Formats: sequence, structure tokens, C-alpha cells
Amino acid sequence: MTAFFDSEFDRIFKKMSSSFFDIDDIFEEFNENGPQSGPYYYGYTMTVGPDGKPVVKEYGNVKPSLLPTSDTREPIVDTIVDKKEKVVKFIAEMPGVEKSDVKVVVENKSVDLAATHNEKKYHVKVPLKNTVDENSAKASYKNGILEITFKLVEEEKPKGKMVEVE
Repeated sequence: MTAFFDSEFDRIFKKMSSSFFDIDDIFEEFNENGPQSGPYYYGYTMTVGPDGKPVVKEYGNVKPSLLPTSDTREPIVDTIVDKKEKVVKFIAEMPGVEKSDVKVVVENKSVDLAATHNEKKYHVKVPLKNTVDENSAKASYKNGILEITFKLVEEEKPKGKMVEVE
């Protein structure tokens, strides 16, 4: 039984990988559909059919080789809200750049992170979901990790006077 699945998976993956390299099909599909403007998506689904054999289907509106490419990467960013310490931290992974290459701009309830060093380019705009003091921002960069800390601003309770109705 294991040999059947091994050979079936080998056959399926050979078929899948051959579609990546059939350049004539790629150009024909591109010419038929014309250049599209996003969103672009492409993938595979794999299910087990009623006969117990795996069924692999492609989906999407573009082949992987036709996807737009960019030399700028979007760094992985984690947001940590510590209500006990009353801070918000952004931690971004940007390996291969120097501290002097990193640019951080805070405006309009978002943090714009960018860095360029030789071939490495990073850029991402992260929305600020909490109310923070933009002037309290402190950033440090060490071993490819950028950490930005903001102080949380306590939301003011609405001020007003209760008026009794007579």
C-alpha cells in the first residue's frame, strides 16, 4: 500500500513540476488572457478521491512564473500590546541590513519601515491599531531584528455633565 502512494505522489509531483517548466504553455496562456491587474493568486488543492487515490487540482488566475516580482521584501512584523507595562512593541525581521540603513516613519496612525543595503530591500507599512504617543517611539536594531516601542495613551473618558430632566 505504501508503495502505491509513493509512486502516485511521485507521478503527481512530476506532473506538477513539469507545468512550471513548460514555457510555451505559459506564454500562450498569458497571450490569451492578456496582462491582468491583481489580485494574483495561484495554488494547488489535494484531496483523496472516492477510490482512495489523491486528486491534485491547480487553481488561480495566473501561473507562478507570471506573477509580478519585486526586489523589495515585506519583513515579518509582530505586534505585541502589553497593557500591564502600557506599551506597544513592533518587532520586525530585517536581516542583512545595517542600523544606519533602517528608516522608521510614524504618521497617520501607521508605522512605515524601510531598509536598503546592497541587494537587500525591505518595506512595510504597519497600521497602529492602538492609540499611542508617537513622540515616545524608541527603536533599536540588533542582529537583524528591529524593535520599536511606543507608550500606550490611555483613552480619555468622555467628559460631560449629567443633566437631570424635570
